[in-house]
Amino acid sequence: MARIEGVNLPREKRIEYGLTYLFGVGLKRSRDILNKLHINFDTRVKDLTDQEVAALQKEVTSNYMVEGDLRKEIKADIKRLQDIGSYRGLRHKRSLPVRGQRTKTNARTRKGPRKAGSIVALKRKVTKK
Repeated sequence: MARIEGVNLPREKRIEYGLTYLFGVGLKRSRDILNKLHINFDTRVKDLTDQEVAALQKEVTSNYMVEGDLRKEIKADIKRLQDIGSYRGLRHKRSLPVRGQRTKTNARTRKGPRKAGSIVALKRKVTKK
């Protein structure tokens, strides 16, 4: 079983797609790593030799920021934006879209489900006598 940076790579997948299970490694970076180490893209993760796994581990840890370190850096960047009071920091703090998307009709992923009371906010309540 190939384990890189604390992540178990799926055994049945090709190595070019298996490496993308690491946070911070996409398909392009995966292919760059494999080209540098002269490993065939079609090789399955279960078919890797111990030397190839060790070479992959060494390459990823020494030349790329992945997993925990990358997550910490992203969190620190967002916290810095919030601390200095920038517009982007305020948007992060309020859980709203950060990159200029519209929020009147869309942005449900970021804002969450609709609030129940906001639909009929101006409707008068009928009172029974």
